[in-house]
Amino acid sequence: MNILFVTIGGVLGTIVGMLPGLGPATGVAILLPLTFSLGPIGALIMMCGVYYGAMYGGSRASILINTPGDGAAIAATFDGYPMSLQGKAESALAMSAIASFIGGSIATVFIAVLALPVARFALKFGSAEYFLLYVFALSATASMSDGKRLKGFISMIIGLMVSTVGIDPQSGVNRFSFGSLELQGGIDFLIVIIAVFAFGEVLKSFRNITDGTKKIQTKFGKIWITKEEWKLSIWPILRSTPLGFFVGVLPGAGATIASLMAYSNEKRFSKHPEKFGHGAIEGVAAPESANNAASVGALIPMLALGVPGSGTTAVMMGAMLMLGLQPGPALFQQQSNIVWAIIASMFIGNIILAVINIPLAGVLVRILAVPPRVLYPIVLGLTFVGTYAIASSVASFYLLLVFGIFGYFMSKASFPMSPFVLAVIVGTNMEQYFRRAYKISNGNMKIFASSPICIILIILIVGSLFLPLLQRTFKSWKSQRLAQA
Repeated sequence: MNILFVTIGGVLGTIVGMLPGLGPATGVAILLPLTFSLGPIGALIMMCGVYYGAMYGGSRASILINTPGDGAAIAATFDGYPMSLQGKAESALAMSAIASFIGGSIATVFIAVLALPVARFALKFGSAEYFLLYVFALSATASMSDGKRLKGFISMIIGLMVSTVGIDPQSGVNRFSFGSLELQGGIDFLIVIIAVFAFGEVLKSFRNITDGTKKIQTKFGKIWITKEEWKLSIWPILRSTPLGFFVGVLPGAGATIASLMAYSNEKRFSKHPEKFGHGAIEGVAAPESANNAASVGALIPMLALGVPGSGTTAVMMGAMLMLGLQPGPALFQQQSNIVWAIIASMFIGNIILAVINIPLAGVLVRILAVPPRVLYPIVLGLTFVGTYAIASSVASFYLLLVFGIFGYFMSKASFPMSPFVLAVIVGTNMEQYFRRAYKISNGNMKIFASSPICIILIILIVGSLFLPLLQRTFKSWKSQRLAQA
């Protein structure tokens, strides 16, 4: 029965992950009333299946219609969608499933071996450490676009400005809401994501809808990858999995940051970074393995310390309390059978999801054969449905229109969108962590260099800013040496 529960959860999670605006937290929340009759083990296994099933499914819509199912699937649009436009949808879909399987499986080994030590390490992160972590994520993402670094930082600053809209959590001051009650709660980053990627794609493709010039793949081969694509992807997967896992362990960091950081890192490691954003299969493999590993890593602080590692695990922790379970170190000692049943289900669940998603990809790629004049109205409808599912407010439709048009013009002006989106996601938390650290230290800025973790993060931030320049200098020096030889 438990295998059946994890299968049902995985299938539901894949479907929920594909639908714009829903995501794993919503899927788990919807499933909660149905799981209370299953017992603690069955309920938690099914919820975990929904959680990492959504990580598999989120990339499907990203690859096929440039519409991320949730924040963790943003990075899959960067190279997955261009691969679809080039007639390589089969490879992109297969690689996303393979990378998700490998990332999730390795991360499950990590959680079995490192659960308590890693959770204790995460507790060492204070407000200053979290602030610097977010600064590093933003600097690495903004500087990863060769030739567009200035535009990347401008995009990031605009995103940080958007994140300040609403009531300040610390002072209660109403900021930049212009008297609108709907803006007092802030702007949900999922609405921004859907607007920029889905609504903006419809606007960019308007001419193609009318004149039919867009090339769409109509014949599909075997859903698999070539040996060359495997060779290009295996090391990005193995590098990105530990990164995603450890970012996932940090409460509040989440799979979105993990996937974007993995993408940024692989672009730096690549011998041909110019291919990223134009259909590089490594750009699909790295973030997909990272976000699945992050979803597993987020379970560590919830199980071992009773601290939710993400929004989804916060919902799951509430379910555990309602089931009479107390998350924390005592859970491993008093009810270890439940913990190890959950971990065992992850191994089985990843196998089941890989089996489901690769054959299912053969059906999903047929979406590309739908004529643009039919497909894009459906995408537009999904954006409005997803937006309403998030906010349950008609006012969110106006935000969708505003940010959709904004994303269209940003794209036309060649501004990278990932720094903007990441800044919207982390901006609020980054500001609050900075202010808490500043107050704790009574205004002494030395707190941001007061621990080894802070110093390491500062070095990484500086490195992310100057590494592109050093790489270009090294390549220029190397080409001159070759020319002289």
